[in-house]
Amino acid sequence: MNSPKIEAGWLQALNEEFSKPYFNNLKSFLVEEKKQYTVYPPGSRIFAAFDFTPFDKVKVVILGQDPYHGEGQANGLCFSVADGIRQPPSLVNIFKELREDEGCVPPKSGNLEPWAHQGVFLLNATLTVRANAAGSHQNKGWELFTDAVIKTLSDKKENLVFLLWGNYARAKTVLIDANKHLVLTAAHPSPLARGAFFGSKHFSKTNEFLKSKGIKEINWCLA
Repeated sequence: MNSPKIEAGWLQALNEEFSKPYFNNLKSFLVEEKKQYTVYPPGSRIFAAFDFTPFDKVKVVILGQDPYHGEGQANGLCFSVADGIRQPPSLVNIFKELREDEGCVPPKSGNLEPWAHQGVFLLNATLTVRANAAGSHQNKGWELFTDAVIKTLSDKKENLVFLLWGNYARAKTVLIDANKHLVLTAAHPSPLARGAFFGSKHFSKTNEFLKSKGIKEINWCLA
């Protein structure tokens, strides 16, 4: 099977995954799905998180679950939306926490590409979704792939910060060597968590850790 078009460092790090049967099955599923339905994000953006944050540049990992399933929302980076798209509630809450933690003025755009360019790897556990059908591409193989991504990062790198928000993301701690990396967990930023995400101070804690390791800190402010 041909490997997907993906940044060269990631291609090398994950090469074995692309030849496994589950990935071939996943590719076949997506081909059939696209014949019948609209699938988000667009094909060129499925691996955007990998392309914007090369393997050797990763400093921080933020894990989402599913791409947004509304028209024009998903851009291949978890929690992020393209310029001009209304910010979803979880993203609004992320920006509220950023204001309290780092003093960042909430930006007009919900596009998180500037974070990705600085080494914040914005990974969804499932990289595609059928339009207007949340969770529709779960358990099709993506989770096997993204679990391998998380474990590869843990095994091959050191001094990363993993930000795991909500029960689904927290369950991924078993894939991460906490002796080599900083793992921070919190409630999900969704309004459904009733504000439990607020006060986690993950953004300042991330920078404190990076600074302690002699690694350039993240400029979280987007405005």
